[in-house]
Amino acid sequence: MIIFPAIDLFEGKAVRLLRGDYARMTVYSDDPPAVARGFIAAGAKHIHLVDLEGARSGRAENFDTVREIISLGLRAEVGGGIRTAETAERYLDAGAERVILGTAALEDEKLLRELVHRRGDAIAVGVDMRDGYVAVKGWTSTSEVSGTELMERLADIGIRHVICTDISRDGAMGGTNRELYRELAARFDTDITASGGISTLDDIRALRDMGLYGAILGKALYTGDIDLKQALEAAEEKGTQ
Repeated sequence: MIIFPAIDLFEGKAVRLLRGDYARMTVYSDDPPAVARGFIAAGAKHIHLVDLEGARSGRAENFDTVREIISLGLRAEVGGGIRTAETAERYLDAGAERVILGTAALEDEKLLRELVHRRGDAIAVGVDMRDGYVAVKGWTSTSEVSGTELMERLADIGIRHVICTDISRDGAMGGTNRELYRELAARFDTDITASGGISTLDDIRALRDMGLYGAILGKALYTGDIDLKQALEAAEEKGTQ
């Protein structure tokens, strides 16, 4: 299983939100590239980057910071505000391995199909769930589409990579929603990356044993509750299945 240490960007800073609430933001660093270099020093090969401003505005607000982090050599997946083909291509041309569509995946199926046709597995979708339903526009509103319904649509379109977040767990340090990911892993033949609430090495081992593709680590890294080097080792350990 791949570990994706995360950097969420707001006004050029590395921040974390609690359950997606912009009013409950903690700034962890004024120098996100330095944070990324710390991840590299711990052995990380991948990184998950989110432009929180872009998620609300639909524009690449933190593009220069993202590009600088990508230049460090990490295999980056980037999300937040990618709602046009031009924005997606801009990030991919800057060296991102994968871009993540959220709002656009739900509201603009034509765009999603076009990007999948052009870029294949470089196009991923974020399925962000609040009480089982998909949240959009930086989690500021909730749709009437369930997460499983959206995942079924994505499978039909040919999306291979899905980043699934339980918003109620995100940044709360209460453990990840193992039941949700177990159900999704059993139901869908998709590379699923878990996000939200991963706060112990046991969480990582449990997700690994479910056969998930990846796990995103955010707040637990910044608080020191999880050591990244140990997390990388746990993800590679031989599972119980």
